[in-house]
Order: sequence, then C-alpha cells, then structure tokens
Amino acid sequence: MIKNYLKLQFYALPRNQAFARDAVAAFCLELNPSLSALSDVKTAVSEAVTNCTVHAYGGGEGLVTVECEIEESVLHIKISDEGKGIADLNQAVQPFYTSAPSDERSGMGFTIMQTFMDEFKVDSKRGEGTVVYMSKSFNSEVENA
Repeated sequence: MIKNYLKLQFYALPRNQAFARDAVAAFCLELNPSLSALSDVKTAVSEAVTNCTVHAYGGGEGLVTVECEIEESVLHIKISDEGKGIADLNQAVQPFYTSAPSDERSGMGFTIMQTFMDEFKVDSKRGEGTVVYMSKSFNSEVENA
C-alpha cells in the first residue's frame, strides 16, 4: 500500500475541534475501520485539539497543526501547537490532573488518548509548544474479530 499524507492547520478555536476530528476520520476511511475504531480515533483527536485550544493558548490566538500518515495498515497522527508548553509533563499525563480546574476540566485528556490509541507519546517545551504523537493499527484480522 502506498503511503498517504494529510496536513491541516487551523486556528485554536473550539469550533474547529469537530472539523479536525471529522477530517482525520475521513482520511482514515481507506483503512476500512470498524465504527468502534473510528470512534476511538475521533475521540483521541478531539481531546488533543481541545488541549491545544484550552491549555496551549488559553483561549487566545494560535495555530494547531494536524498531520496524518497512513503506512501499511497504521494511521499515524501528529497534533502540535506553538503555545506555552507543559511545565511538568510527568504530572500532566497523570489521570485527573488538570491545569485548568476552574474550567471544571476532568484531567482525563491524555489518559483518553493513551487508552484509545495503540501508541501515544507527548513532547513539550516550555514557551515552544507541545506535540502529541498517536498511532492506531487497522489490521483487518483484528478489526473483524
């Protein structure tokens, strides 16, 4: 199978979360995902883009970049921002931790991404931004089991 690639860039606005989620879902349709696997991808993308909107830019101006690549039967997703970065990455990936408790955030975004995807990694530098890497395998033997 030939690799396929998608790159989107948009403002970190809450209304663009659905756009990003649906664009990535449409992109991975060539892998013939189950509805459950497609829902997992959409949820993980939504969580990552929400983090950019809420935490990276704090509701201010900024860009979110979503890159996807299909390699064999695997969807690779990279979601990045150029926001404030994460002060303590080890703390941030813990379940229920949130840097915005006043917004009634659950602190489960990274946990959800990690649970719904096969591979998950976060890189962040203070003052430079954050990059989330996620991968999901769409092996037809596993999907149809």
